[in-house]
Amino acid sequence: MSDTSAAPRGSLPLGTLLAGCLAVCLAQIGLAMPATLNGLFQEHLHPVGSQLTWISDAFLLPVAVLELSFGVLGDLFGRKRLLVGGAALLCAGEVVAATASGIHQLWTGQALAGLGAAALFPTSLAMIAAGTRTGAQRARSIALWASSLSAGGFLAPLIGGITGTYGSWRSAFVVVVVLALISALVSGLFATDSRSPEGRSLDIGGQLAIGVGLFALLYAVIQGPEDGWDSTPVIVAFLVAALFLVLFVAAERRARSPLLRLELFRNRSFAVASVVAVVGMFSFLGTAYAASIRLGPIQHQSPMRTAFAFLLLNAITPALTPLTSRLLHRLHARVLLTAGLVLMAAGDFLAAGLDVDDRALPSLILPLGLVGCGFALTVSSITATAVNTVPVPLAGMASAATNLLRDFGFTLGPAVIGAVALSQAASRVNGALADASSLDAQSRAAAHEVLAEGGPLALNSVPPASPPGAAREYALDALGHGYGIGFVVCGCAALLSAVLVATALRAGKAGPEKEDPLLDDHHSAPAAT
Repeated sequence: MSDTSAAPRGSLPLGTLLAGCLAVCLAQIGLAMPATLNGLFQEHLHPVGSQLTWISDAFLLPVAVLELSFGVLGDLFGRKRLLVGGAALLCAGEVVAATASGIHQLWTGQALAGLGAAALFPTSLAMIAAGTRTGAQRARSIALWASSLSAGGFLAPLIGGITGTYGSWRSAFVVVVVLALISALVSGLFATDSRSPEGRSLDIGGQLAIGVGLFALLYAVIQGPEDGWDSTPVIVAFLVAALFLVLFVAAERRARSPLLRLELFRNRSFAVASVVAVVGMFSFLGTAYAASIRLGPIQHQSPMRTAFAFLLLNAITPALTPLTSRLLHRLHARVLLTAGLVLMAAGDFLAAGLDVDDRALPSLILPLGLVGCGFALTVSSITATAVNTVPVPLAGMASAATNLLRDFGFTLGPAVIGAVALSQAASRVNGALADASSLDAQSRAAAHEVLAEGGPLALNSVPPASPPGAAREYALDALGHGYGIGFVVCGCAALLSAVLVATALRAGKAGPEKEDPLLDDHHSAPAAT
């Protein structure tokens, strides 16, 4: 399929490259920055535990569900238009978040910003890919795009940490607003438009089914600890999720241009890589979420200190990119994938053993550094494994499907770990209060009232001089226990994925070099988050 573009047949226009790189950096900053501010959200907006989880997933859900459809929209109606519109939508979401007077407005802002990011991730890469004319040009341009993505992951905690520590959490969103305006302006003035509408169409049935199914699943998992796993809304949400995920499979079997080509899963190696994409990325973002809650709402450390943890998790990937690229050429991706997952598991198990009273940042260097190193090896190996094990004509769809599944794993991370940790913490603190002979009746009753209203995180944040303040130590211990189990869950997920890769993927040396999958114009270029 040809790509209709106004680009000349020379090198990629500098304006297009700049616009695409700035757009993906912006999207990644918007995605990653709020995690460093969870402590300030807890302090100023007083959300209960499940509401903190929705701050992250309100952004992640649109990205996971809609990025492939936005890729199709860019092919149909022009990528430049979508790049400008995505930046504008992200800007609007950040304005709503920056002016939030309550948690619900913050969710709305995050969801709007997530819609914008869902457009920016695939469109920025597709525009750069469409503007190149040779494999060498495309490889260099995509490397710059990937570096910009990594730069966003590196800059996000710095922006959140600096503004949160020396300004306010609102200032962090204002910074992103400015960046979004600059991105929209650069795209509008300098980017060269492109599109490839031939044979492209929206999979509306599949999009609706996966959207409703994933939202219902996240609602059930996040609200379970607060509403009760046997409550009617939670049970209904699980049933709706199961129904619509089945409908999604049925829709994809019949769609002319499906979001996810199910026949890819007949390839054992691709199926294994897909499972690892979900479970392994669930482990990584679950770890990041647990670390942000530990440092922020539990230990009440500053956003700048929280940013240190996220630099350990995110900054290692771009630093190791030259090494991982060389290793992928010399070793089978299975080796790197197994090693990366084992490193992630080791880091999580070490993090689970940290005392909740340990506020020293050096204690985090080894566990989170291991997770960061493991992620650097894992994230590059997953796509390589998926793409290199399918026929070249399907490589573009395989890469896009892997991105979809990886983002699904990212979205599940905060939801599942938040649910596990808060359920364990609530059970432990209630048991501790029942046996707490040192508390008088008034303090115990006040503590139970706070628990019923806001959960263990709320009890951990009450003023020490207030009646429930005498029970804060029980909440702190329970939360340390709960999120310690969260780290264990992440470690077990990574370790099980490593075992699956080591035993189920076919052995052998790296396969022969294939065509660049992005040269396959039958599918829009994949996004990476």
